[in-house]
Amino acid sequence: MSNQDQQPPWGKKNKPQTPEEVVAQLINKLQDFFSDNKKPPQGNGSEPPTTPTSPFASIGKLLAIAAVFLVLQGVYSSFFKITPSEVGVVLRLGEYSRTTPPGLHFKFPYLDKLYKVDVENIRKEEFGFRSRSPGQQSTFDRRGYDMESLMLTADKNVINVAWIVQYKVADPYAFLFKVANVRQAIRDLSESVTRRIVGNMDFDYVLSNRDLLAASVKLELQEQLDGLFPEAMTGISIGTVQFQDINPPDPVKPAFNEVNEADQDMKRLVNEAQETYNRVIPKASGDAKKIIEEAYGYKSQRINNAKGETQRFNDILKEYRNAPDVTRQRMYLETMKEILPHVQSVYVIDKDQQAPIPLLNITSASTLGNQPK
Repeated sequence: MSNQDQQPPWGKKNKPQTPEEVVAQLINKLQDFFSDNKKPPQGNGSEPPTTPTSPFASIGKLLAIAAVFLVLQGVYSSFFKITPSEVGVVLRLGEYSRTTPPGLHFKFPYLDKLYKVDVENIRKEEFGFRSRSPGQQSTFDRRGYDMESLMLTADKNVINVAWIVQYKVADPYAFLFKVANVRQAIRDLSESVTRRIVGNMDFDYVLSNRDLLAASVKLELQEQLDGLFPEAMTGISIGTVQFQDINPPDPVKPAFNEVNEADQDMKRLVNEAQETYNRVIPKASGDAKKIIEEAYGYKSQRINNAKGETQRFNDILKEYRNAPDVTRQRMYLETMKEILPHVQSVYVIDKDQQAPIPLLNITSASTLGNQPK
């Protein structure tokens, strides 16, 4: 017998690395096996022919080969690897079994089924536009997406809104099996929530408060995705809701710009009037308060002076009653002391004198008296 006949059925080749190579190898061996049974006997013609093999023996060999194939396939599929950004969801006989972290793991062949879910990747949905070349210099296409972006505000104005929803997978099992099409559910709910919130706001409020609107949309969208009941959860965590562009539609932009310019002019005039008001009114109020306070001060001064003069007169009257001559003389001297310094000329008249009395020049006398010696 040749060396080829002494080789085992599997040959001397290396072990196949993939299931496809295993199947191809088995098919070749089966073809060689059945072709060997039909070969004519070798040697001279004196040897008796071999008896044909039983068909049940061939079936047994086929079953053995199939069993070996199933065992190898089961061993190959028993181990699986989960990358760092993924988790594995294992079902056993169609029922949830466990969630596996990144690493190398084992599962029962033909009983367990593995689903890999990327939980680190940030997914996004765009509304009202599509990114054509994402990167540092992204380009966007808004043509044909008017049905997503056109909305009606509370004051019956049409507005064009484009926004982005970014999300990650929070619950892999719910993401895979709770909702049939999670992506479409996110798109439908995002449109519904955004249209309802924008529809409850005025046009000017939507234009100037996009951050508040984005926060409201994110909060309500997360509540809708979580669902009112556990069986309605999608396993999605909303990361960011960002309004990219909020503008009036192109056909009404000229009219909108005119209205906006008129509104800016009105605000400018109002601000100028407010500035004039803030400059004039406080000054007038301050002057009014100043006059009022001065009036109150003058009133208090007159009253206090009157009370002081009255008290002074009463005191003098009391002293006058006690000593009339002395008091009269003192009052006369005090009066002269106050008057004479302001008098330029003094004439002294004596009733018994017939000729005029010479002029008493008090001013000159006081001047001479004040001169330094």
